[in-house]
Amino acid sequence: MRRFLCALLLGFALTANVGCILPIYSGEPTERAQQLIFTSEDLRAILMEWERFWFLNQPSHMTPQRVHGGVI
Repeated sequence: MRRFLCALLLGFALTANVGCILPIYSGEPTERAQQLIFTSEDLRAILMEWERFWFLNQPSHMTPQRVHGGVI
């Protein structure tokens, strides 16, 4: 029984890492290409959202141009 459970656990671990049980992309080449493009666009949007959340996309205040701070 112990050997069976170990074999079952090992089999589950291997199939979960392979990704062949449930394919994430379509088998049709044109549809798969479109899905890959959408996925890459989503990943780029995640990066922009991350920068916006941590305020990394703000303009630099270390610019060499002098700015008059008062009312003219």
